[in-house]
Amino acid sequence: MSISRALAQAMEGSSWIRRMFEEGVRLKERFGAENVADLSLGNPVIEPPPEVGVRLGELAASPPAGWHRYMPNAGFPSTRAAVAAHLARHTGVAYGAEQVLMTVGAGGALNVALKGLLDPGDEVLCLAPYFVEYRFYVTNHGGVPVVVPCGPDFRPDLERIEAALTPRTRALILNAPNNPTGVVYPGEDLDGVARLLEAASRAQGRPVYLISDEPYRAIVYDGATVPWPVRHYPETLHVTSFSKDLALPGERIGYLAVNPASRDAARLVGAFTFANRILGFVNAPALQQRLVERLLDVRVDLEGYARRRARLLAALEQAGYEVVRPQGAFYLFPRVPGGEDDLDFVRRCLAERLLVVPGTGFGTPGHFRLSYAVTDRDVDLACEALVRVAAALPR
Repeated sequence: MSISRALAQAMEGSSWIRRMFEEGVRLKERFGAENVADLSLGNPVIEPPPEVGVRLGELAASPPAGWHRYMPNAGFPSTRAAVAAHLARHTGVAYGAEQVLMTVGAGGALNVALKGLLDPGDEVLCLAPYFVEYRFYVTNHGGVPVVVPCGPDFRPDLERIEAALTPRTRALILNAPNNPTGVVYPGEDLDGVARLLEAASRAQGRPVYLISDEPYRAIVYDGATVPWPVRHYPETLHVTSFSKDLALPGERIGYLAVNPASRDAARLVGAFTFANRILGFVNAPALQQRLVERLLDVRVDLEGYARRRARLLAALEQAGYEVVRPQGAFYLFPRVPGGEDDLDFVRRCLAERLLVVPGTGFGTPGHFRLSYAVTDRDVDLACEALVRVAAALPR
């Protein structure tokens, strides 16, 4: 075999999101893009806020000397200081620039953190439904992903988490607002998770880390608020990106922040900075660091997301689908009607020129994910297709 067996196996079971993207390309070529509703990707169609263009213009008109050169692997000191001040203001935790590492998106931050934490065979708990790449990120660094199903409301199941903890558990990845469900975990859930991780840390004689992946924090509805995990558990690693709140997914800019109260904060940051270098990231993009440094409180307009969310929820409920109402992000994760296999259901949707992702890809069969980071036309076509698919299912 010309490629590694491990990678070949991973590719075989790889992301259903990308598979649906490829199916979408074929459908659009055959029927025309205007006749296909592609709700498979969380790739925002909205443009970044106007402040992004203004700031880019300022940087282009008056670039700092040497701004395209290498900088410290952790990022520009001024950017790290601005992020730390932003976090301190919102969390009440005394972050400093020395606890912040600028990264190539949240994906880069997660890989840097896992590289810095894991020895071969160490386990990382992933709450299902989970972001599809978590398993690959863990195995990238010799770790073992341990899938822990959430409850029927997609909130953490503390009994299952406790049962999954072992002497090899090194971290738990938490993602809220969640991709794919849009669920926000309340503070009481974070308190419960913290109690379990504190007990596991005492038993192991070393910290079990909470890796909080938060790229959708700013995208919430109906007055929902997202608790800060760092306020609930000291050994929290905060990971985020600007892909969603500034609609910049292609620019690959994010950061990793270590709670200054962590018992080994300085060593952790040192390890993550070294990992940033040796994984080949070297540093986060210079231009994007300069850009986000002054846009930390700027956000996309959520009105379009809220409108499309309401339209899809109404259509799903009218057609008889069961769905947990999302409080954040831009996804819905309905149950497949009548116990239908989610892969078969997705094929039925394809026949109606609708692209969705099976719940199997998120570790939760029997569901499917819809993204409403799309156009109104996509949503209208999707609503019509979902009604037709539900009507055609065997009763």
